[in-house]
Amino acid sequence: MDVQKILSAVACVLVLSSCGNKKSSSSVFPENGALDSSACMGQAIQNKFIVQWEDGKFTVESAKDADEFTKKFIEPNLENIRYVEYDRHLQVEKTDEVRTTGFTDSWGQDKVSVRNVWAQGVYGQNVKVAVVDAYVDYTHPQIAPRIAINTGEIPNNGKDDDGNGVVDDYYGASFVSVPSNNQTPSSHGTHVAGIIAADSRYGSVEGMAPQAQIIPAQFIANDGGGSLGDAVLALQYSASRGAKIINASWGGAPCVASLRNTFQELQNKGILVVVAAGNDGRDIDVYPEFPASFNFSNQITVAASSVTDFMTSWSNSGFNFVHLAAPGERILSTVPGNTTAYMDGTSMAAPFVTGAAALLWSARPNATATQIKQAILQSVDVSAGHEFKVNTRGRLNVDRALQVLKQLVP
Repeated sequence: MDVQKILSAVACVLVLSSCGNKKSSSSVFPENGALDSSACMGQAIQNKFIVQWEDGKFTVESAKDADEFTKKFIEPNLENIRYVEYDRHLQVEKTDEVRTTGFTDSWGQDKVSVRNVWAQGVYGQNVKVAVVDAYVDYTHPQIAPRIAINTGEIPNNGKDDDGNGVVDDYYGASFVSVPSNNQTPSSHGTHVAGIIAADSRYGSVEGMAPQAQIIPAQFIANDGGGSLGDAVLALQYSASRGAKIINASWGGAPCVASLRNTFQELQNKGILVVVAAGNDGRDIDVYPEFPASFNFSNQITVAASSVTDFMTSWSNSGFNFVHLAAPGERILSTVPGNTTAYMDGTSMAAPFVTGAAALLWSARPNATATQIKQAILQSVDVSAGHEFKVNTRGRLNVDRALQVLKQLVP
């Protein structure tokens, strides 16, 4: 299975450079007719297609099958189409949670020295952060003050008031194309959002950047399922709403051309993307996972550190593609229903770095994504006997990162 995943990933990435000079329906949609031999055939959605247009934008289209889509959609629009790929199912790893109320536990925040940054009046002010994930409970008392309200929309009137192609995105947007039968909201997105920006004035969770603004962009249904096309649309929406940072605490994309192209567009826009390394206990340099194994200049991939400041046994690693570690074990944060819960995972480690980046950007608004990344990676804590199997060998220290950034951007 691992060999299949590698071959699948390589084949899909090579598609990006395989087109000849003369554009045709087969050159923009090279998977058509070749899907049966693909190792990722099982994840393909046979009647949904991700389209990247020549202007860089993405849409997700439907048809009875690939032949009908080619004839009725690709051929009439060929001049304006850059690339087409089957949409694919994603299944996000489930994370156990232990619910609690009225309990404060900020060991992770203390470990990364965030209080020294807060003491300087730096709280993530004026920085928009997109949570591309599951449902974010925008009514939670610690999340509600931090939502980046879309003032161009009138809530719940069934109209696209601001003309951005999304109806009623006053509190954010959902791109879930196949809703789950499970009516209980997933806790994952709200937990991630709380680590980044929970407002400690209204509860026990201390968000890393408690004055940052959260843009909810849901693509994961309540059962943990989603699709590659839904993820692409959520990422694109986040950029359109002015996000400086996108948190992507998910993985498992089987064929990745459209996702890679999306990350390229985000890089072109100067948006920082923070990605969870994954929870399989594997080396993703050898056994790639996507998007974690991308290596864009605007991307930070995060492993999980334990309460005792060692690498957790289940965290993915890699000296090339994983950049640093951050707290990811026994993390207290917000969950739907005006309560809190403990959760474990690199999904929890990534938002620590996202929150750190929001703090840095609020302190130096003119910094680039590359400079924010450089400051974070150059400032990690590396302790003898506690080295992490990541590129920097270390764990996040946001106080030191701010000191580095001030030298990079006086």
